Amino acid sequence: MRNVTLAAATLAGALLLAGCAGSGPASPAVPTAAQGGGAPAGQDAGGRAAALHAAAQCIRQHGIPSYADPVLASGGRVYSDSRSIEDAPEGTINAIQQACGRLAARAGLTPGDEPPAPPQLVQAGVRAAACMRAHGLPNVHDPTAQSRYTPGHGFGMTASEVPAGGKASPVYQAAAHACRSLLDDEIRASTLASLSNDG
Repeated sequence: MRNVTLAAATLAGALLLAGCAGSGPASPAVPTAAQGGGAPAGQDAGGRAAALHAAAQCIRQHGIPSYADPVLASGGRVYSDSRSIEDAPEGTINAIQQACGRLAARAGLTPGDEPPAPPQLVQAGVRAAACMRAHGLPNVHDPTAQSRYTPGHGFGMTASEVPAGGKASPVYQAAAHACRSLLDDEIRASTLASLSNDG
């Protein structure tokens, strides 16, 4: 389940930036994963933060009014409100692509392509996973820095980790109830405010 939604977020991020790669010499380069989400050439942290704000403002104005400003952490890592992009209808994504793609590329904003999970998020996720295993969900794995997560929502669970009957099953509900405080800690560690202090 989580892998499907993250794939949708990555696709939405790619669609958002696809409009930037149009023909002509004036088109800015689209950041790639190989660039690690670092600052575009010639931008300091202040300039990049301003560029990220401008891109987010454009996204809000063109169909996702709740889109939160991305946060710029140490080392130039950018964490974004990828869930809002992921949940947006295709028509909205297309409108944002047209209106905001160049701003997003200029800022090095690639929604859905989040940096590796920082240590405080991994630690919170490991504690939550251990609790879920102890309460009847033996297939829940410990997350690592390379595990997929969604800012503001934590690591979630893959289809193989969810018991038969899904999240509505009594086994899942009992584990989630028993581990609620640790799951909430994981979610808090994944908020944009927490991720901004990843260093």
